Amino acid sequence: MRRDIFQAIADPTRRAIIALIAVQAMTPNAIAEHFDSTRQAVSKHLKILTECELIKQEHQGREIYYQLEIEKMKEIDKWLEQFRQIWESRFQQLDQLLATIQKK
Repeated sequence: MRRDIFQAIADPTRRAIIALIAVQAMTPNAIAEHFDSTRQAVSKHLKILTECELIKQEHQGREIYYQLEIEKMKEIDKWLEQFRQIWESRFQQLDQLLATIQKK
């Protein structure tokens, strides 16, 4: 089943996992240590993130390390950019209004 990246990041646990592995690649057990849930629950979150291609697996010996897929994160940033431009425009308008009020 193809999942949507926005569906994947809607879950706070998955966002926390992304934040963890953004710093360094981690094994499933190392990731699971940061949560008050079962290893199986964390594995399910990892599976969803992998299906969405937000993270990828790298085998090192018998261990599997998960790392962030930067290119996929850029898709999220690109989508957010349209809103960032709107917010910045509105903040500039607010700054101008406040400056006008302060001059009076």
